[in-house]
Amino acid sequence: MPGYVLAIDQGTTSTRAIVFDDGFRVVGLGQQEFRQQFPQSGWVEHDPEDIWRTVMETVRTALANAGLSAGDIAALGITNQRETTVVWDRETGKAIHNAIVWQDRRSAEFCRRLEADGAGAMVAEKTGLLIDPYFSGTKLAWLLATVEGARAKAETGRLAFGTIDTFLLWRLTGGRVHATDASNAARTMMFDIATNEWDTDLLRLLDIPAALLPEVRDCDADFGRTEPSLFGAAIPILGMAGDQHAATLGQACFEPGMLKSTYGTGCFAVLNTGSDRVASKNRLLTTVAYRLAGKTTYALEGSIFVAGAAVQWLRDGLGLVSRAEETGPLADAADEAQAVYMVPAFTGLGAPWWDAGARGAIYGLTRRTGPKEFARAALEAVCFQTADLLGAMKRDWPAATDTVLRVDGGMVASDWTMQRLADLLDAPVDRPVVLETTALGAAWIAGQKAGVWPDMAGFAAAWRLQRRFTPDMDEATREQKLAGWADAVRRTRG
Repeated sequence: MPGYVLAIDQGTTSTRAIVFDDGFRVVGLGQQEFRQQFPQSGWVEHDPEDIWRTVMETVRTALANAGLSAGDIAALGITNQRETTVVWDRETGKAIHNAIVWQDRRSAEFCRRLEADGAGAMVAEKTGLLIDPYFSGTKLAWLLATVEGARAKAETGRLAFGTIDTFLLWRLTGGRVHATDASNAARTMMFDIATNEWDTDLLRLLDIPAALLPEVRDCDADFGRTEPSLFGAAIPILGMAGDQHAATLGQACFEPGMLKSTYGTGCFAVLNTGSDRVASKNRLLTTVAYRLAGKTTYALEGSIFVAGAAVQWLRDGLGLVSRAEETGPLADAADEAQAVYMVPAFTGLGAPWWDAGARGAIYGLTRRTGPKEFARAALEAVCFQTADLLGAMKRDWPAATDTVLRVDGGMVASDWTMQRLADLLDAPVDRPVVLETTALGAAWIAGQKAGVWPDMAGFAAAWRLQRRFTPDMDEATREQKLAGWADAVRRTRG
């Protein structure tokens, strides 16, 4: 069978479908942005029908651009924005409410009550997570408590819960398969990552009926086939992973100690810790990196809520740039004498602070501050936040020394940003030849399961470096900048 593999990469602001050949080259691509909804301050929603429509259209576009039909595709892999929560009616297939996006903070008060009641230790022990609105469990609890009739229907088994992977799988298989994979389940705050099962204590804590939940499978499980009517032929669905887990695989970070960071809407750094389920003492997350052929690999993860979204704000909110690509040259021309710091806590601060109440702030403004300094502050904020994460990882897991950071995502195309990242981390930053690592990881899971792509060792050997950025900033300047950032965060949290 030809080695063509299709990946659906359903992200926070856009949906992509990519066809790869057996040389891991992109031969067909479809991409569409979709509407972001902000019904209240701190709330973020998506219309599930928008997501479904963009998946259908981008898959068809990718196949057409590749000059292929569905029958030419050996396997399909799905990767998705994690934690985003959907509940739908099993009989009608329709969602009972808009999807509540991972960035959404509406359950912050519920999380504070859970923490005050002393639930934090149990949640951390079982899930590796902190109690925070970021995760799916409290979003699901909000839906059941708020949507009229939802709880009664949920208790009778009429409703189904899923993150976006599960919702798409349900639709793609014509409602025959209600399942997720271990990496997505691990982000719900309802899944015990040691036993690899939904946990009855956590469900009781959140008052969630087990009848809502999908079956949890390996990332490289057989998830069924697409309905033939959707694309012209049935395609085997043989891979599934949350976006950051798929990117970890796409970067071939298979060995303990390997580290990747993805710079999209947010930023997510994942450190492979192998079979070692490290309990963080520095407010990082312990998570399932991936589960392949029944074997679980763990990771430490740091989650930053705003990375590329800060650049989008400069473009769409302030109108300072017309294209994201303009920010790098602007930052390069900024006045170095101005110490302008942006703390982009638009929806709170993620790791290692986990401050749901924090909001964005800018410090150090003068009459001379202009678009150049704003651009530099937005890009440096991503680098500073990554430095916070890497420092916490090294304190949690001393084996993570002399780590090289593999990077991917839209922001890494900026040479200025990657050089500043290496400077502030005081560590090498590697940018691969293939930047579509999230989609590539999902495709690799499915392709190796189908037997048309190489195994882990073969795939790792095929990883190629495009450019390494090495530190070129003196220690005094680095320390001064990091101290200024720490002060800005302190002021924002206060």
